[in-house]
Order: sequence, then structure tokens, then C-alpha cells
Amino acid sequence: MKDLDRQIAYWDTAGAAKTFTHPLDFGWLAGADRSARVLDYGCGYGRTMAELSGHGFSRVCGVDLSPALIARGRRSRPDLEFTVLEDPPLLPYSSASFDVIVLFAVLTCIPDDGAQRAPVAELIRVLAPGGLLYVSDMVLQDDARNRERYAAHAAGFGTPYGVFTTGDGAVCRHHTPARLRSLLSGLDLVHERPIDVTTMNGNPSRALQLLARKP
Repeated sequence: MKDLDRQIAYWDTAGAAKTFTHPLDFGWLAGADRSARVLDYGCGYGRTMAELSGHGFSRVCGVDLSPALIARGRRSRPDLEFTVLEDPPLLPYSSASFDVIVLFAVLTCIPDDGAQRAPVAELIRVLAPGGLLYVSDMVLQDDARNRERYAAHAAGFGTPYGVFTTGDGAVCRHHTPARLRSLLSGLDLVHERPIDVTTMNGNPSRALQLLARKP
């Protein structure tokens, strides 16, 4: 599952041209100092990094496993700090290095249960006590098209229900809200809200955002 849970070939080709849309709720970050140390894990081309910078956060950095997406980000925002993640999920930072961590539409790109837990554990390691982990990810959809592809993938490959393959070759996962909450066990859940998003392939979809604090 290691290659499947990274899919670098996809993100360096078809995925490198995608547009990402999960919205940041800056009301959730109203109490964060603008000098807070902020990490965007799975930053892609830096869309959320740019938004954070535009709202006054001055110490924002991002990591992603795709060199192509990082190169796109550096071209569009050379003022921001982008790093290629060489050995995901391991981060080149000491423990308690960040006050705010953003994890947007990353878990959907990691089909396997254990492979999802590993980056969350690493993010909790580098999050300072009292720091915030802001997660936005896809939930199970209830339309016939999605139900059929969830069932087909589970039957064909033995993957968890909710895993599917997109038309252009990415293997993705949609989650129950309980699954997303369980990944944040050990943190204190501060906020939760369902949202409507447009997927990277242009389809309307439902997602869930969660804000959790490290004790």
C-alpha cells in the first residue's frame, strides 16, 4: 500500500494541474496570533498558504510529497516557504515546532487506515501544546454514482468502503465523520462543520471540517 498511499506519479502529472477548493474559516483562527508558526501539510501549490499569508500570518510554510506541485507553488508565490517532503509522513522539524497546522484534502489521498494514522501522529508530534490542527476532508457521498464506485472498489480490491478510483487514475477515499474524528483522538475537538466543496475534478461534493487543539 506504500506507493498507493503516496501516488507521487499521479500528483506529478495529472494532479499537478488541479485546482483545490476547500475553504479556510478564518473565524476559527481568530484567536491565533499572526506571528504563529503555521504548517500546511500537503500544501500542493500553496493555495491555503497564500490565503493565510494574505490574512496576516507571517510565518507560514508548506510541505508536499509532489515536486511538481511544489515547483508550481514556488513559481506562483516565490515569497512563501515550500519544501518537498522526501520521506512522508516524516517531517524535518523538531517536536512542538508549530502553533497551527492545516491538513486540507490530504486524508482523501491516503486510502489505507494505517497510512492515514501515521501522518496524523507526525503532525501531533510537531504541534505545540495548545496548538490547533485544522482538518478538512471528504465524507461519504450518498448518490448512486459514488455508492457504486465505493462498492466496486471494495469488492475488487478489499479496500475500506469509500475508496474509489477517479477517471484520471487517482485512488481516493471518502470517510464517515466518525472516522475523521477518530483520527484526532487525543486532541480536544473545538469546532466541526459540514461544508459543500467542488472536487479537484469539478464535481459538487460534501466535506467536513474539524478544528482540534492539542492539550
